[in-house]
Formats: sequence, structure tokens, C-alpha cells
Amino acid sequence: MTADTTALDLGPQARIVARLAQGVSDGQLTDPTPCPDLAVRNLLGHLTGLAVAFRDAGRKNLGVTTDTSPDAAVPDIGPGWREELPAVLGDLAEAWRDPAAWTGTTRAGGVDLTGAVAGAVAADELVIHGWDLARATGQEYTPDPAALRVSYDLLAAAAEEPDRDGGGLFGPVVPVPADAPLLDRALGLSGRDPAWAPSA
Repeated sequence: MTADTTALDLGPQARIVARLAQGVSDGQLTDPTPCPDLAVRNLLGHLTGLAVAFRDAGRKNLGVTTDTSPDAAVPDIGPGWREELPAVLGDLAEAWRDPAAWTGTTRAGGVDLTGAVAGAVAADELVIHGWDLARATGQEYTPDPAALRVSYDLLAAAAEEPDRDGGGLFGPVVPVPADAPLLDRALGLSGRDPAWAPSA
């Protein structure tokens, strides 16, 4: 964790994800994504849910939204997702602009975390799932550099944990050349192949 993590503004990365979501056509909602077993609509539902959960985690407003594991059910979108997702992403960024969000302890996904770690996890989720969404829908993607650095640092630390080879959205590390771009190295650490593309 870098010393300046508490200075991270999640707003730029949240806006990038919101723009990507706006670029998704209705016809792409059932397309595959780099996340195993999740179509685009499910990824969008996951993004909505995590934005709400980490918004509430930043506010220390603990309850159902912060206690529920992301694996509890397959996420999906509702009819108003095009308005809801950018709104909750904005709320997420605003919650983490409060310095108090980065202090003490909080909870997300049913896991107790320090404020600083929770903020870094939020950045990581936005960076990695932003790439998932862009790659699945054929959009260009350049993450916020500050959020990308926090994401990479978090993933590099997590990759050294002994139970790293579990499944889920963040699976076993995919080898990536040491001189690859930082985004590709972060993707590899998250269990993704940077060369992933939808099947023809």
C-alpha cells in the first residue's frame, strides 16, 4: 500500500467506468466478458452492486450492502441501470473524498477491512472491471494512472498470499512479461490474460 493512498480521488476512474457503461449497446448485454460465467449485463450488475457496497463502506454505513458476499448471487441489471450506475459511481467517489473514509475500519463484501485497504480495493475493482467492460464491448480503455498504480500495488501484495490459487473473478496469476505495460501486469496479477478477446 502506498503512503499516498489516502490522497487518491476515485472520481476520475469512476467517470471512466461510467463512460464505458454508456457506450454499451443493448445488443451487447448478453455478450461474454473476461469474468468467467458473467455476461456484460452481469458485469454491469456487479459494478452497480460494488459501487453501492463501497460507497456505504466509505461512509461507514454498514449493513446489508456491505455484509453481502459478491458471490451470493449472480448479479444483474435492472431496467434503470443506465441512470443508476453512473449515479452510484458518483456517490462512491464522493464518499471516498472524505478523509474519514480512509481511517479506522469498515466492511465490504462481508469482510472487515481497514479504511485504507477498502479504498484501495474499490480502486482495484474499478480499474480491473473497467478493462473487463471495455474489452467485452470493443471500447478503448485507459485507466486513471493513480488508480492503476494503487490497483497494481494491491494485486502484487495479494499475489504473494499462500491461498492465491482460489477461483472466482480474481483467479490464479497469469504470467505477463516484466516489461509489459503496468495495466497488463495488473491484469495478469488479477488472473486475466491481457490478450483476451470475445470469441468470434
